[in-house]
Amino acid sequence: MSFSVRLTREALEDLRRLEEFLIEIALEHGDFDLPLRAVDAIRREMRILETNPYTCRKVGSSPLERELIIPFGRSGYVALFEIISESEVAVSAIRHQREDDYH
Repeated sequence: MSFSVRLTREALEDLRRLEEFLIEIALEHGDFDLPLRAVDAIRREMRILETNPYTCRKVGSSPLERELIIPFGRSGYVALFEIISESEVAVSAIRHQREDDYH
C-alpha cells in the first residue's frame, strides 16, 4: 500500500520558519550545511509516511491523527499528520522538538 503525502499550507509555513531559523544558526556558528542537512533529514524521515503511517504514534483521540518523530542532531523535529484515506496522508504541522507545541 502506498500513500501520497500532502503538506498543508501551515506545514509549509512551518518549514519556511524552521529553515529561516536554521540559516540564522548556520551564519552564527559557521555551519553552512546545517539547513540542508536538516531539510534532508526531514525529507528522508517523511518517506515513512508513504508506506507506514500507521507505525507512528497516535495523538489526540482520533486513531488517524499521529505524529512522526524526526531525529536530527541532539534533538529533532516532530510532524503532526492525519491519515485522510487509504491512499492519502496530510501533514498539518512541523515543529522542532524543543518548541512548546504546534502552532
